Amino acid sequence: MRFTELSTDLAKNEQTLREIFQDCSDIVFRTFNVDPRVLLVYIDGLTDTQTLEKVVLQPILFDKNTDGLNHAYTPGEIIQQQLVAIAKVQTVSTLNEVTDGILKANIAILVEGEKQVLVASLKRSEKRGVEEPEAEVTVRGPRDGFTETLRTNTSLIRRRIRSVELKMESVTVGQFSQTEVIIAYIHGVASDTVLEEVRNRIRQIQIDGVMESDFIEEFIEDVPWSPFPQIQNTERPDVVSASLLEGKIAIMVDNTPFVLIVPMNFWTGLQAVEDYYERSIYTTFIRFIRYSLVNMSLLLPSLYVALSTFHQQLIPTNLLISIASSREGVPFPTFVETLLMEFMFEGLREAGIRLPKAIGSAVSIVGALVIGQAAVQAGIVSAPVVIVVAVTGISSFAIPRYNFGTAYRMLRFPMLILAGVLGLYGIICGLFIMIIHLLGLSSFGVPYMSPVAPQTLRGLKDVFVRAPRWSMNVRPAYVSGANKRRIPKGQQPNPNRKRGDQ
Repeated sequence: MRFTELSTDLAKNEQTLREIFQDCSDIVFRTFNVDPRVLLVYIDGLTDTQTLEKVVLQPILFDKNTDGLNHAYTPGEIIQQQLVAIAKVQTVSTLNEVTDGILKANIAILVEGEKQVLVASLKRSEKRGVEEPEAEVTVRGPRDGFTETLRTNTSLIRRRIRSVELKMESVTVGQFSQTEVIIAYIHGVASDTVLEEVRNRIRQIQIDGVMESDFIEEFIEDVPWSPFPQIQNTERPDVVSASLLEGKIAIMVDNTPFVLIVPMNFWTGLQAVEDYYERSIYTTFIRFIRYSLVNMSLLLPSLYVALSTFHQQLIPTNLLISIASSREGVPFPTFVETLLMEFMFEGLREAGIRLPKAIGSAVSIVGALVIGQAAVQAGIVSAPVVIVVAVTGISSFAIPRYNFGTAYRMLRFPMLILAGVLGLYGIICGLFIMIIHLLGLSSFGVPYMSPVAPQTLRGLKDVFVRAPRWSMNVRPAYVSGANKRRIPKGQQPNPNRKRGDQ
């Protein structure tokens, strides 16, 4: 019924729409008994009523400009005169298009004797301003972040990349939510193969509603059971813009500030935003520290358990005596003691995040006192375990991406169990399995460990070190399309040579 053509009888069209929107108290029907009669249908709360009265109602009721509604002008001319200057307007002719337009927060204008309906975008939605993302704070760099409004987010990208080659394809996902999803890429820079794969995976999604970009992410990632994320997410427009310039593809979803970036590799999870806003030599030094801390966050508890339980000969004598004396009176084995403390630490972290800020900080402080000083004094745990867990927790905070850090938090427990059962051999087996898994992973056909495996020497300029920007003159080979050159040669600063000389 909804796909039927509209009638020239306004009463019949109104009756049909009222049946479609039966029991929808927020749908407004406003009829104006002018010549010819006009019916407005819109969703209360989503329409800018001030603009509606000024642009639509006032000309109809007071300016006596309605003669043209049915005689002198076509609906297209009416649109041009009244609405086109301030709103996006289209003419539709089926009930399906009318109802879809109303549900997308547009206003439908039906005129007696007209089979065509004007659908005008006079949206009014509550939205917050552009603020700095709380999860990706930097000392140096832009302060703006994405919001829940899709058009605000696309404009933030357009402000940074002012090129006609920046394409933004729109796709609607969700049977009931009808959520707009934007696939953004730079034509010629993005890989056509990856782009087509992104289009296909998104178009195949069949879901009743999309509440957040994670709904899309879980449908299109390559290996859903892997602990490692294969799709990057960010709230920062500068990160998305830089990724687009590298040849990656962004997926923006309406009603969420988190934008997805594909493909993602392992090293992206370890790179912070500020790596690209500081001098390369400083960034390289910080990366060395960060990579060390990342490994500590994964291995320190299991190494402590393995060495103190199976391989005491590898511990210096004085340190071994100190550990043994501190464990005097502790009723649990080292493995159980460490596992218990790790479990409590993760529980405190989750409680601190989920609770309101005022309560969350108090829970964290009380929890830290209980599992720290009080637990040691009571003889439940030893001081070295508290130190190991605390250092591990601090190390995990050095991982820039939250979802990537979560993967390491998850893997810490199986590594701990392997260390408690097999000692160092268990840790080696765990690392071996993890490396094999990482080497087999891919993100939209791109190997997850690239450019290290398979190795491309040019790509290594932004993995373990961050080479100076003038030396990274080509885009990453594993994501870019035909246009691979990013910077012309000869950009290295040299006071004795003019810029551009070879």
